[in-house]
Amino acid sequence: MSRRERNRGERSREKKVEQVDVAIIGGGPAGLTAGIYCGRARLNTVIIEKGQVGGLATYTNDIANYPGFVEGASGIDLTRQFQEQAKKFNVKFKLTDVKSLQLEGPVKIVDTGRTRYEAKAVIVATGGKPRLTGAKNEESFLSGNGIAFCATCDAAANQDKTVMVVGSGDAAIEEGMFLTRFASKVIVSVIHDEGIMDCNEIAKAECMANPKMEFIWNTVVDEFKGGDLLETVVLKNVKTGELIPIDVDSCFLFIGYIPNNELFKGILDMNEKGYLLTSEKMETNIDGVFAVGDIREKFLRQVATSVGDGATAAFAAEKYIAEEETFNSQVMDSGDKTNLVYLYDATDQCCLDGLAVLEKFEKEFPELCKLVRVDVYKSNGLAKRLSVDTVPSVVLVKDGQIESVIEGDITRDKILEMIPSEISA
Repeated sequence: MSRRERNRGERSREKKVEQVDVAIIGGGPAGLTAGIYCGRARLNTVIIEKGQVGGLATYTNDIANYPGFVEGASGIDLTRQFQEQAKKFNVKFKLTDVKSLQLEGPVKIVDTGRTRYEAKAVIVATGGKPRLTGAKNEESFLSGNGIAFCATCDAAANQDKTVMVVGSGDAAIEEGMFLTRFASKVIVSVIHDEGIMDCNEIAKAECMANPKMEFIWNTVVDEFKGGDLLETVVLKNVKTGELIPIDVDSCFLFIGYIPNNELFKGILDMNEKGYLLTSEKMETNIDGVFAVGDIREKFLRQVATSVGDGATAAFAAEKYIAEEETFNSQVMDSGDKTNLVYLYDATDQCCLDGLAVLEKFEKEFPELCKLVRVDVYKSNGLAKRLSVDTVPSVVLVKDGQIESVIEGDITRDKILEMIPSEISA
């Protein structure tokens, strides 16, 4: 190999580095919505998705409960519109896997192997995946071809049909009972002996009394059969080995849900089931890192709730980035002056009175001090950075260091007591 060819090969293996404002990991409804909001805020945004853009929503044939779509929409069509809207706001899409992360510090590193993204904020939208049965031909009937995971989404499409539910936990039984509002028959495959279920006793009593529900005990799924669409589920008796073919129109799997959290273990806080813990602003335990959609602990996992998560996180990320820039360029950078950082609530009269005192003080000492106004009404991010819990408060910053803090009523005398002697003189 010539030196030129060797050098060309080495250059091709060099890792590309891209600076972005926001890196979104995951392209389901939550990630796409976050992208739309970030893009519209003119943040340089990239969405990194290792699989199909749209996530689990693309498995649903008919989403009839998403507001604004009177006739309903398929998951693929709905999320495609999300994607096009994100592209309209110049959001970039990278169809690749994330190999590693470095989330601490002001610059977050999202490494895909070939490209290292250096981001000011990261939004985790990796979602999760339903636990599958592992039965023969299962993959052939995913993506809306007969195997489903959301009764709320797909129940109406099974009007007067026969459906099967696999599982006996709370989710399986509650979703199964919901399906009886539409389907003519709901057959439940239960791995346990007759009468033994994993759901709570109230749900168990209600489903056992429901005339539309019938139970096949001691069974697991052995095989899925059909043409383009699912036609038959073959159950296997775990005690006798008997194969039991059941003709159905759809089969709903409720045997557990697995969050896609492998990248974040030991980095982001999780509950015992592996879902990421967040605040109401979608904040994780690391500043500048947010989590949205099915990856986070939440009460309801639907497209509508994921959209809300994405919007909230994007707004929070925008605020975080703006506050980070303000913190570095204004709050902590005092130059040759002393910064008087005033944290206040613009809706509180006491705070406004303190602001008037500080503005007058700044005019009295224009060469020596600078007033930095921080309104915490909509966001307390800067207050947290300064470890201030009370407003109004004044933080004195000199040479990038916090010198002292005044809390409560702000007076000229209090300010004179806290500032350096050269200003007092």
